[in-house]
Amino acid sequence: YYSSNEESPLRTAVYKIDAKGKKTKLSDGVGTNNAIFSTSLKYYMNTFSNTTTPPIYTLRDNNGKLLKTLIDNKALLQKLSEYDVPQKEFFTFTTSEGVTLNGWMMKPRDFDPSKKYAVIMHQYGGPGSQEVNDDWGAGFYGGLAWECLLAQKGIISVCVDGRGTGGRGADFKKCTYKQLGLLEAHDQAETARYLATLPCINPDRIAIWGWSYGGFMTLMSMSEAPVFHCGIAVAPPTDWRFYDSVYTERFMQTPQENGNGYKEASAITRAPNLSGQLLLVHGMADDNVHFRNSAEYSEALVQAGKQFDMQIYTNRNHSIYG
Repeated sequence: YYSSNEESPLRTAVYKIDAKGKKTKLSDGVGTNNAIFSTSLKYYMNTFSNTTTPPIYTLRDNNGKLLKTLIDNKALLQKLSEYDVPQKEFFTFTTSEGVTLNGWMMKPRDFDPSKKYAVIMHQYGGPGSQEVNDDWGAGFYGGLAWECLLAQKGIISVCVDGRGTGGRGADFKKCTYKQLGLLEAHDQAETARYLATLPCINPDRIAIWGWSYGGFMTLMSMSEAPVFHCGIAVAPPTDWRFYDSVYTERFMQTPQENGNGYKEASAITRAPNLSGQLLLVHGMADDNVHFRNSAEYSEALVQAGKQFDMQIYTNRNHSIYG
């Protein structure tokens, strides 16, 4: 029993395959399916959603037969029908290096193709991650609540999965090995350049933001090319020497083995190249990305003569709750 993206990088289905290689698709919903099997493997609970369908939980046997719908979330769908919620649109483009990337875009409901809109790009970009999925959990909050608010304010939201992310096979995922952040930042800059060619986008009002690895990507991307008007980096790792070894060495080897890689894949090294207005945010009690990351990075900006804004939250952890 397994799940895969074999039908589309944007979608996940559940399958079984026997010893003779006969494959059977168990899930029937077009979107994202996840399975939790019983100990005996005779039954499983399937969670299904897509961009327009909140999670539906069903109990099935190991042939995929529906036994019972546990939660259908129809009440939520009914509630949403009372609001003028914009829809997520998928798109694909090819970079100058010939790399095909998948993304989604959310436009205001009163979108006018003759107007020029500001854009906020949001990404995470960590190894094997995926933000461009046909599921309900897309966006900064599930169901694209944050992006809906931006749309109400006349801002287009965009998310693109660059190289190193999941759903595209081993080569696409592993190409960032020993150089975390370099190819990913290039792809985000390429995304901004692509968006700037669209007639509905104001090329002077493209922003980027992210949290954790996404914050790192924001800093790396804003130092990749002068294509972003502004950006927000929340709780970013800024140098892999300051992050935990069990994660870092899995993708970067040790500093002794890959010294040049650590130097090049560092937002601190790139600080003199920062372009655009930056807001740097960090909690001083961050239990994941140590505050030293932002402290050292802010000093690098000072030494580089770069003006920036910084918001520090005392005694807040990686999630900055409260």
